[in-house]
Amino acid sequence: MTPEQHHEAADRLFKAEQTGQQCGLLSLAYSGMTLDDAYAVQQALIRQKLASGRRKIGWKIGLTSRAMQQALNITTPDSGVLLDDMAFENGATVPEGRFIQPRVEAEIAFVMRSPLAGAECTREDVLSATDYVAPSLEILDTRILRADPATGQARIITDTISDNAANAGVVLGAERNAADAHDLRWTGAITSRNGMVEETGLGAGVLNDPVTSVLWLARRMAEYGQQIEAGDIVLSGSFIRPIECPPGTEIAADFGPFGSVSINFA
Repeated sequence: MTPEQHHEAADRLFKAEQTGQQCGLLSLAYSGMTLDDAYAVQQALIRQKLASGRRKIGWKIGLTSRAMQQALNITTPDSGVLLDDMAFENGATVPEGRFIQPRVEAEIAFVMRSPLAGAECTREDVLSATDYVAPSLEILDTRILRADPATGQARIITDTISDNAANAGVVLGAERNAADAHDLRWTGAITSRNGMVEETGLGAGVLNDPVTSVLWLARRMAEYGQQIEAGDIVLSGSFIRPIECPPGTEIAADFGPFGSVSINFA
């Protein structure tokens, strides 16, 4: 893809979000689209959002579970950018029509006290740079059709990455835990929809350790001259399958001693 095509694709995504009307698969519109192209589209989209007044507040890491990687025939996670208009208060209600096809995942969020980057980063560096960890929900949405109506072809990884890794919102629980206060591999959640348990999972579903996920991001960003900044929220990746959230949905995630978090959809 050319730089002009990167911007053209980003414009399609921006318009889809603004209008609530999904666009077609970018992977079909731009044959031969690579992962580098997809991240270039994502960066162009984020620049457009920042220019409209948004502010970066962190990062999300996706596709951290082996099952999801196998489903998409990939061997690496992906990442997206969190912006200030994506943050929702714990227990808040998302207005009707805010998202197109919202889904929710339960995750462990890292909030950073100091910058983190570099190819030589270690697990200890991640823990040292973390201010606290908290229970969280990530709201997913798709500004791209899940499948092409003419061919039936489903979205692929380049579509997802371009679409800011499907990120739409973040909800943090009230609890603030020291990064080394819990074994995050064994920290999990019972996630319910409208009072019925839908999904359960453990932190080990995230690359065997959520800390490893943050480490992956820090090292990947170093390749592009970027870093995780102090104050950033980093969503380390989901350990449950996405839960569909049509209007009237109430989501609650019980992380036990680690805390709890909830969100509702009008």
